[in-house]
Amino acid sequence: MSNWYMLTLTGEDQPGIVARVTQALFERDMILGEASMLRLGGNFTIMMMVGGGLDVPALEQALEPVTGALGLSLHIDPMRGGLHRHVPPNLMVRVSGADRAGIVARVTGVLAETGFNILDLESDVAGTAEKPVYIMQIAGVATVPLESLETAVSDLRDEGIEVNISPVEMLVG
Repeated sequence: MSNWYMLTLTGEDQPGIVARVTQALFERDMILGEASMLRLGGNFTIMMMVGGGLDVPALEQALEPVTGALGLSLHIDPMRGGLHRHVPPNLMVRVSGADRAGIVARVTGVLAETGFNILDLESDVAGTAEKPVYIMQIAGVATVPLESLETAVSDLRDEGIEVNISPVEMLVG
């Protein structure tokens, strides 16, 4: 029987984080599932599904030499998981506008009201310190027609937030 966990590790970016974390898991016969690993500012974060025979204390103990040496914070959540539950997005939403408090809440709130389910959200701040521009790219699933989403985001556009929604082309073969 395999226990599934969601590991979240964060810390100052430096070479070797991914190699050392995954090596420690490999040495304990843990299997890797879906993962997201990226640099945010000067930090690196890992969110990763892992499965295997270890319980939470044993998993913490297995990763402690790595987290201690690299100065990483570790959080472990037991989860019902498993692999092959990936949902492909059918829409991509691209957003840009003057950076201001609440822009993410405003956009995602409008999308949520239509039933849009966010699968992935990436954001960045561009422009200058005097004129920052907030940029988001959101992949998700909507069961309502594209026209319904376009209507829902019209107030955002009136507020000066540029919102572009486009279908995701799925290549099969």
